[in-house]
Amino acid sequence: MNPVLTLLLLGAAVGAAVLLWIGISMYRKYRGERLVICPETQKPAAVEVAAGRHAVEALIDHGDLRLKDCSRWPERQDCGQDCLSQVEAAPADCLVWNIVNRWYEGKECVYCHRPFGHLEWHDHPPALMDAERHTVTWNSTPAEKLPEVFATHWPVCWDCHVAETFRREHADMVVDRPTRV
Repeated sequence: MNPVLTLLLLGAAVGAAVLLWIGISMYRKYRGERLVICPETQKPAAVEVAAGRHAVEALIDHGDLRLKDCSRWPERQDCGQDCLSQVEAAPADCLVWNIVNRWYEGKECVYCHRPFGHLEWHDHPPALMDAERHTVTWNSTPAEKLPEVFATHWPVCWDCHVAETFRREHADMVVDRPTRV
């Protein structure tokens, strides 16, 4: 094989690998649901950046961030998307998963007192308990309501959430026994 052709093919392969790396990095940086403060209402809004589109555009030119979805849509779909400046300034800080992780970290379950560590996306989601002692998993709450819910609810581990849900839904099947000392 011709050495010049080999160098050209090698250069093209390295260039393609670099472009692929840049695209994947951009996609990973901006994927996922985020929580921002809407500039119009000054209230939390859940947004999702068009990460795939941005990753492709970043390979061609700089590529501006655009929203893929917002909790205020479709009513306000034609907004100026000024909230994206918050995402650009701190992409990791407004990621819902990171906000949830920070809230649970260092807390303990109100039932079993087991401490929460760093949450993993593949584990069972922890729950929240309201004033009426009902528990719901955090991910069943709309992201834009999380700050409000975090202020009024208590942390519950997955195991206690399952036990309490069963106790609430099937009270006739639960037998309470006194603890032995």
